[in-house]
Amino acid sequence: MVYKSSMKKVMASLLTVFLLIEVISCGFGFGGNNGLNMNYYLMRCPFAESVVKNIVNRALQNDPTLAAGLIRMHFHDCFVEGCDGSILIDSTKDNTAEKDSPANLSLKGYEIIDEIKEELERQCPGVVSCADVLAMAARDAVFFAGGPVYDIPNGRKDGRRSKIQDTINLPSPTFNASELIRQFGKRGFSAQEMVALSGAHTLGVARCASFKDRLSQVDPTLDTGFAKTLSKTCSSGDNAQQPFDATSNDFDNVYFNALQRKNGVLTSGQTLFASPQTRNFVNGYAFNQAMFFFDFQRAMVKMGQFDVKLDSNGEVRENCRKLN
Repeated sequence: MVYKSSMKKVMASLLTVFLLIEVISCGFGFGGNNGLNMNYYLMRCPFAESVVKNIVNRALQNDPTLAAGLIRMHFHDCFVEGCDGSILIDSTKDNTAEKDSPANLSLKGYEIIDEIKEELERQCPGVVSCADVLAMAARDAVFFAGGPVYDIPNGRKDGRRSKIQDTINLPSPTFNASELIRQFGKRGFSAQEMVALSGAHTLGVARCASFKDRLSQVDPTLDTGFAKTLSKTCSSGDNAQQPFDATSNDFDNVYFNALQRKNGVLTSGQTLFASPQTRNFVNGYAFNQAMFFFDFQRAMVKMGQFDVKLDSNGEVRENCRKLN
């Protein structure tokens, strides 16, 4: 009886400590005005972070190309209706969802999010949102691929809207620097933050359909030798894929080196070096990978807090592919 009483006191003391940590963290900058909190799942679902990391790492060990998919998915989610997991919702007979937009058809990694969510529902039913799962998975994918390690606040709720027409707000691969600056500026990002986020293209590939317009006439921003490489890729059709840089599964600054050589695959990439508005940022990141990593992780944390949904206008989906 004495032993049980002592254990109860210890457990009560530990609970008090955890609660104090959570309260203190909110009061000293770990929480935000948007309701997100670095320790959001500390008491609600303490193993949430490790579940996400373990499943992401296992999936990427089997297929490293999925890192690019998870990062792009998070970006495409946040740029449409905010970071609310709306990109994960399947279409129905009454609604065509975001994921079926032409801009999103090449996204992959949905099955990773499904596996994470299923495990979290077993451990902490109705607690961890799909929006948070996606944000954490993207962060862990960056680190797995060799990029910067960073922490993110959680507490996003899942949105109840996913419509194909909303994807018109996604930046086009044909945008020039001025259009990109304006598009990102609407969401509170500076030109430098936009260039840093564009560095996510250090991972992954582009489909020919996204860049073949550059091959129909002479593009002065495109190296002639690289233009032949792209033409050869496109000879296999619109779905043929071209890596963004020579190390497409490694998170590094090689992408910016490629832009300096006029070897950017997309117009929206090469324009960052071609335009005097953004060229210095490209040169800086090409020269200093540590600076790119630092600016990228800060911009990702900022993006992950864009227009988040809270309890008043969101939910925690039981299944990420459909509304509750």
